[in-house]
Amino acid sequence: MSFTQHYLGKRVEQRLADFLETWRAPVSDPDVQAAYRLLTEFILGGGKRIRPLLCYWGWRGAGGDDCDEIVSAAAALELCHAGLLIHDDIMDGSELRRGRATIHRNLADLHAGPAAESFGHAGGILLGTLSLAWSDTLLSSCGVEPVRLRAAHHIFDAMRTEVISGQYLDILAQLRAGASVTEALTVIRYKTAKYTVERPLQIGGALAGAQPELLDAFSRFGVPLGEAFQLRDDVLGTFGSAAETGKSALDDLREGKHTVLIAHAVAHASPAQLDHLRAWHGNPRLTEEQAAGLRAILIDTGALDQVESMIDERVGEARAALALAPIGPEAGSALSVLADQLAHRTK
Repeated sequence: MSFTQHYLGKRVEQRLADFLETWRAPVSDPDVQAAYRLLTEFILGGGKRIRPLLCYWGWRGAGGDDCDEIVSAAAALELCHAGLLIHDDIMDGSELRRGRATIHRNLADLHAGPAAESFGHAGGILLGTLSLAWSDTLLSSCGVEPVRLRAAHHIFDAMRTEVISGQYLDILAQLRAGASVTEALTVIRYKTAKYTVERPLQIGGALAGAQPELLDAFSRFGVPLGEAFQLRDDVLGTFGSAAETGKSALDDLREGKHTVLIAHAVAHASPAQLDHLRAWHGNPRLTEEQAAGLRAILIDTGALDQVESMIDERVGEARAALALAPIGPEAGSALSVLADQLAHRTK
């Protein structure tokens, strides 16, 4: 991580802490206060802060100066992300996030008894929704000139619509038999690529008054890079180390997530391999031994190599678009570094 990224991350962290300090629990009930503390700790407790970084460089790429207003707007994206992660963990039944117990798991553990699990889920939905609401509050109050703020907020609204639609496609895929590579890529585009890279860049750009040509360039750069980011995430979700990623490498396999890896493997598996995939992919009783068998199939069918090639192709496409984008050298250099970090990370 460069000095600039580290420094910006610290500023976003401080802005989030200051914001959360002003939005403490409005009632004195100790259990409500405990829930607010859990949410605050989750928001401030790590994460790669990718979206705030991209929002900042979208602003700088459109000619914006370094200032507190863009830091506030960038921090709003992290509140949105936190809320979506909390909901995603409930839907996936995940126990770990960022190396710690998930919000719904923590809430369930606070209240023993037969209703603890359903309480954890319900409480997690509420806290995730609260974080999403706060993201609107922080963006709307960031201090940018109203006309540019409205333009950025329109993109923010589109981003939320897209990511929720992508998530819905993702859960639909678990009901449908054998999503194809094309279908899996559609989920990636809407659930992750646009939400993680394209829209944060465009929000930053719009806040700085970017012209349509620049917003289009951010799209040509952001969509393929966002797809590369999610393809890498899928690889790490299956082959990564929980010590590094902060999440179990069994979650995606037990959930039956229809990734491009799985879609490619299904299309090229032998009958015996297909039987193993059907028996254990999406099986909540999956053990590390059976998971090792699934990983071996992903390698033997060429799925892992294919996805690595797809990542490289998309990074190349993003770099080519960046080279033609009408932005200054500082923003171009920062986005080039981020492209490499997002596509080739290990956690």
